[in-house]
Amino acid sequence: MNDLEKYFTSNTNRLIHKWQHYFNVYDRHFSRYRGTDVHVLEFGVSEGGSLQMWKEYFGERCKIYGVDINPNCKDLEEDRIKIFIGDQEDREFLRSLVKEMPRIDILIDDGGHRMRQQINTFEELFPHIEDDGVYLCEDMHTSYTKGWGGGGYKRKGTFAEYSKNFIDYINAWHSQSSKLNVSDFTKTARSLHYYDSILVIEKDVVEKPFHLKTGVPKVKHYIPPRNKFKDVVNKLKSFIGY
Repeated sequence: MNDLEKYFTSNTNRLIHKWQHYFNVYDRHFSRYRGTDVHVLEFGVSEGGSLQMWKEYFGERCKIYGVDINPNCKDLEEDRIKIFIGDQEDREFLRSLVKEMPRIDILIDDGGHRMRQQINTFEELFPHIEDDGVYLCEDMHTSYTKGWGGGGYKRKGTFAEYSKNFIDYINAWHSQSSKLNVSDFTKTARSLHYYDSILVIEKDVVEKPFHLKTGVPKVKHYIPPRNKFKDVVNKLKSFIGY
């Protein structure tokens, strides 16, 4: 049991509501920030318990920011915890947050869980997360339930389907198709980590990959028999950019 789960288990302060398996994910991606002056932005204040949890976990140098649509959450502010009131789906509000915060090292989306809220938050704020920062969207299972605008398998418009494009974007360096080009995401997303209900993106300054060879080749090169039909198909695919 890591320190986050220990805090949660023994918590008698403000309410915290989390899936049990989240704590290992948090600790895996956040532990390197402990004891630093990390700036954490969490959408979804609720009762304020998780903000206190982050404050304890990251230590006395951290700064915690919360966002909620409920104006009563403003009363939960305390030392090193600042709360903004606004609609997560409102792009203008999201842009205003960037002006209010010195920087964003970690963004945790535990807000309204609706598709447009998750997508807008990602699109507006992911570019503003620090180069070595972490983006974490939780409760992605709402993409598969009707209550939050999801529902169905591979349903268009859900955040789950939207995020599957990230797999293409992160590999765009190798694309031979005009439909997939190197983007800002390609240049700033080091890795994607999918868990049950969670997506974590670790950021970095990513340069075009290259490969190297060392050692001496000793195995005689082998050329397999050619399949003329496959050659024709591959040439056709290359021609049409498939």
